[in-house]
Amino acid sequence: QVQLVESGGGLVQAGGSLRLSCAASRSIFSINAMGWYRQVPGKQREFVAGISRGSRTNYADSVKGRFTISGDIAKKMVYLHMNSLTVEDTAVYYCNVDWRTTMSRVAEYDYWGQGTQVTVSS
Repeated sequence: QVQLVESGGGLVQAGGSLRLSCAASRSIFSINAMGWYRQVPGKQREFVAGISRGSRTNYADSVKGRFTISGDIAKKMVYLHMNSLTVEDTAVYYCNVDWRTTMSRVAEYDYWGQGTQVTVSS
């Protein structure tokens, strides 16, 4: 199974920014896309942003214009620059990888890392 390690979370005030990082390893398949998901207690894990080897990106409507995904898929690294954070962004953020060229809009992957907590205070 792939190993996923997220970092960069923390406590910030509304309007602030954070940069999350993710490193993947031990993949037994070629990674062609990486992305971010988030989850709050009592809710399903939801898609946030994805990026392909061709640098094609896509975002959830709730984060468009505020979050930017970037990375080096060949090096199995992906980042999420989060700006203008709101309390609704509070969640545990997870990354994942896919052999397909687009990350799933549904959090259907078999393995997840520990995640990194993002807490936004008002």
